[in-house]
Amino acid sequence: MTTILLTGSSRGIGAATRKVLEARGATVIGHATNARDDQTIAADFTEPSAPKLLWEEALDRSGGAIDVLINNAGLFSPNPVDTSDIEWLDAWEATMRINLTSAALLSRLAVRHWQERSVPGRIVHVASRAGHRGDSPAHWHYAAAKSGMLAMHKTIARGYANVGILSFAVTPGFTDTAMAGDYLESRGGAGLLADIPLGRVAEPEEMAAIATFCALDAPPSMTGATIDANGASYVR
Repeated sequence: MTTILLTGSSRGIGAATRKVLEARGATVIGHATNARDDQTIAADFTEPSAPKLLWEEALDRSGGAIDVLINNAGLFSPNPVDTSDIEWLDAWEATMRINLTSAALLSRLAVRHWQERSVPGRIVHVASRAGHRGDSPAHWHYAAAKSGMLAMHKTIARGYANVGILSFAVTPGFTDTAMAGDYLESRGGAGLLADIPLGRVAEPEEMAAIATFCALDAPPSMTGATIDANGASYVR
C-alpha cells in the first residue's frame, strides 16, 4: 500500500486529490493549517519549524515510511505595490514561506528519507500557470514562488533520478476553488474567461486526476515533466 503525505488537503485541489487517492487504495496523511479530523495533521507553514514537525508526525503515523510527497499547500492573497514597505515585505515573505519554502523543506526531508532507506520515492509539486507566464501586478510574490517551485522540481528530478527518486509538477490555471473564485471576482469575474480558450475554469477533480497519475502511475521516464492544465490559456 502506498503512503502519501498530502499538504493542503482540506479543500479545493487537495481535498479532491485526497478523495481520488483514497479511492485508489492509497493511505493519505493529510495536512491543514487547522486540522478538522484525525487523519489530518495541523501545521502552520508561516512557522519555520512547521514543515519538519509535520514530516515527523507523518512518519510516526505511517510507521516510519512515506512513499510519496505531494506539495499542494498554497496561499493566494493580493499584495499591491502601493502598500507600505513593511506590509508588502510581510506579504511577500508569508507567501514565499507557505508556497515555496515549506515545499522545499518537505522535499529535502523526503529525499533524505528515501536516500537513507535506499528506496524509491516520488514528489508531486502542485505549482501554477503563473510560474510560467507570471500573474497580476498584485501577485508578484505568488508567481515568483511558483516559478521557484518549478525550478526546484526540475533540479530534484535531474539530481536523484539515478536512485529512483522522481519528481513531477502540475501547473493549473484557474481552478474552481474558493481561492481562485475570489481572484476571478476581483478581476472581473466571467470576463476573465475570455482568456481561456476552453471557455471555463478547471474543476478540482481534473487536477486531482493529474496529481494522482503522477503519484501512482506515471512511468519513471516522465520524471522532470511539468503537466500544464489551463484550458490552453498558456501553451508552451
